[in-house]
Amino acid sequence: MSVAYGSGTAGGDTRLRAGELDRFRCEFYRSCTARADTLFELTDAVLCADGPVRSLVELTLVAEHRRGHGAMYDALAHGAVTPQRLRRALADVPLPRAGDGRIVLAVDVSPWLRPDAPTSADRLFCHVYGRGRGNAQMIPGWPYSFVAALEPGATSWTAMLDVVRIGPAQDATAVTAAQLREVVDRLTAAGQWRVGDLPIVIVADAGYDITRLAHVLADRPVELVGRLRSDRVLRGPRALRAVGATGRPPRHGPDFALSDPQTWWAPAQTTATDTTRYGRAVATAWDGLYPRLTHRGVWADHPGELPIIAGTLLRLQVERLPGDHAPKPVWLWSSVTGATAQDVDRWWRSFLRRFDLEHTFRLFKQTLGWTRPKVRTPVAADRWTWLIIAAYTQLYLARPLAADLRRPWERPAEPGRLTPARVRRGFRHLRVNTRHPARAPKPSHPGPGRPPGSRNRHRATRHDVGKHATNRTTSHADRG
Repeated sequence: MSVAYGSGTAGGDTRLRAGELDRFRCEFYRSCTARADTLFELTDAVLCADGPVRSLVELTLVAEHRRGHGAMYDALAHGAVTPQRLRRALADVPLPRAGDGRIVLAVDVSPWLRPDAPTSADRLFCHVYGRGRGNAQMIPGWPYSFVAALEPGATSWTAMLDVVRIGPAQDATAVTAAQLREVVDRLTAAGQWRVGDLPIVIVADAGYDITRLAHVLADRPVELVGRLRSDRVLRGPRALRAVGATGRPPRHGPDFALSDPQTWWAPAQTTATDTTRYGRAVATAWDGLYPRLTHRGVWADHPGELPIIAGTLLRLQVERLPGDHAPKPVWLWSSVTGATAQDVDRWWRSFLRRFDLEHTFRLFKQTLGWTRPKVRTPVAADRWTWLIIAAYTQLYLARPLAADLRRPWERPAEPGRLTPARVRRGFRHLRVNTRHPARAPKPSHPGPGRPPGSRNRHRATRHDVGKHATNRTTSHADRG
């Protein structure tokens, strides 16, 4: 039993979002170029199923899926989704913006674990955290790089913009750089960013080489903010050359070891902010710091002198964390130099909003069933991933349209503050008033299947688990 509460959304915004939801559904249907009807109804079944998605075959029992389980498996194995068209449709969706009007993007990798699938190709060893500290594991699977737009306040919503699967022969940072470049170009083409607007902020975790991303994306209107490991050693601006000094002038400044306070000098900016969740947050910033690069790893084939990628180093220290009263400081690096106190506060606040992407990953896996299917080929996995993103985007657009169908023991949610799971709970009622481009199924009879007594004489090919591609040997200074 559920109790319905109105969303309280203004009528103009409701009609606008309803039109955007209809346009996206039609564009999603057009992006399915093979088995479009089945793929579209399979996505509707994901949105309208009661409870979390446990298996694919159970989705064929949902009333919104009018076809049999054979058609569903055939569409997932041999259907086709045009990613570029769907990416353009995602770029046209209204995006959340920060208080100053700029777009904040987050990039992160989430694995689809397939440890018991030796016949699945292109698997990598994916880093997975355990329940306790120091219990991380490397499990075979398919890593996917997601890019999403973040909202300014505390929320479990993000606006998905792109996803790319990282293969064994690809460098993760190079794939991410190309992915971010294309996302920014699509946002510019869609009118989400125009000349004269504030730069787009991109936040990333410590798994990315943030300085290399800043160098590759220097020709785009972006500001990059990424976390650094606490054992990194950076270089500061070189001092002015003394009058009358002889010899070759030094190219690099003094060392700045993040783990050694004796190597720190006076900061350029220091801010203190009182927060309700973390207590007092003190941010300290040093200007002009950069890693010293060497002709090894990804920079081995770089022609000429290696660049100096200078930025702003931030040290964020909070009083407390949930369950941890002695938190360690967080080190961040921004691609912008000459930062003000307002920039420093904006950067670490934007980085904290990056964790909203973890709520999206949890919804994908635990509610929408992203990693539930036991598909064999990575192409089918990519196809199913795009269906999940299309389903989530419809929930995002339906947020102001949904009523709060809460359980009797749940608290009423404020207007516009429904979680994705609660919006999904009432999507079946919204679907009645939306466009349904999928055609009705034609009457058919099941095929004969495999003859009785016959055996499968074509054994599937076994594939070894690959590793991330590297360019020769990655030095300690090149690692993110």
